[in-house]
Amino acid sequence: MVDVSAKAETLREAVVRGSISMQPETFKKIMSGEITKGDVFAVARVAGIMAAKKTSEIIPMCHPLNLSHVEINFEPIKEESRIDIEAKVRIKAQTGVEMEGLVAVTVAGLTIYDMCKAIDRGMVLSNIHLVMKKGGRSGTFVGTQGSKGSRVQGVKNCTENWKSI
Repeated sequence: MVDVSAKAETLREAVVRGSISMQPETFKKIMSGEITKGDVFAVARVAGIMAAKKTSEIIPMCHPLNLSHVEINFEPIKEESRIDIEAKVRIKAQTGVEMEGLVAVTVAGLTIYDMCKAIDRGMVLSNIHLVMKKGGRSGTFVGTQGSKGSRVQGVKNCTENWKSI
C-alpha cells in the first residue's frame, strides 16, 4: 500500500458510470416491479453503497476510507433495454475515491444481475469507467470514454451536480 501520510487532506470526488443490458422482457419486469426478489433499484442502490464502504476489503492495495458521501443513481433506457448506473463518491482525505466508485457501480450492476438471473442469464454488465475525479495533487480528471453506452458530461455539469448533494 502506498504511504499517503505526507499528502494533504483535500476534498476528493469521483463519478463513475456503467451499464447493464438485458432482454426487453427483463427490463419491463424491473420497471413494473415484477421481480420476485424485490425492488431491484432499492436493493442495488444499497449494495452499491455497501460495496463502496468495503472497497479496501476486496481490493488489496486500497486504503480503508471513512467516506463522506456515496450516491447511486439509475437511468433506465427503455429503447435499448439498458440501465445506466452512476456512483458519486466524496471524502476529505489524503487519497482519492475512484476505486470506491468503480466498485460501487460494479456491485450495483451485479446485484441487478443476481436479482434477475432467473429470467435472463444473458444480461451484460459493461462500460464501467471513471467519468470525473476531483481533488488531490493531480487535480481534476474528466474521462473521454464516449462509447454507445455512456453519455459523458463535461466537468462543468459534473461539478454542478455535486452542488445539489
